[in-house]
Amino acid sequence: MDAFTAGLLQRIRSTESDLTRARETGDDFLADVEQGELDDLRRIAAQHGVEVSATTV
Repeated sequence: MDAFTAGLLQRIRSTESDLTRARETGDDFLADVEQGELDDLRRIAAQHGVEVSATTV
């Protein structure tokens, strides 16, 4: 796995964790921000052929 792919997957995992935490604490604004970030990261992954495993988020 190259550095780009590893870094992208790490950012996705981190953002998923942050999104879960925001939802659990009831921070709707932060949850919206994190969801937008996650959507962008997944789009970038798809554009570069990086397979992202399905999650529960």
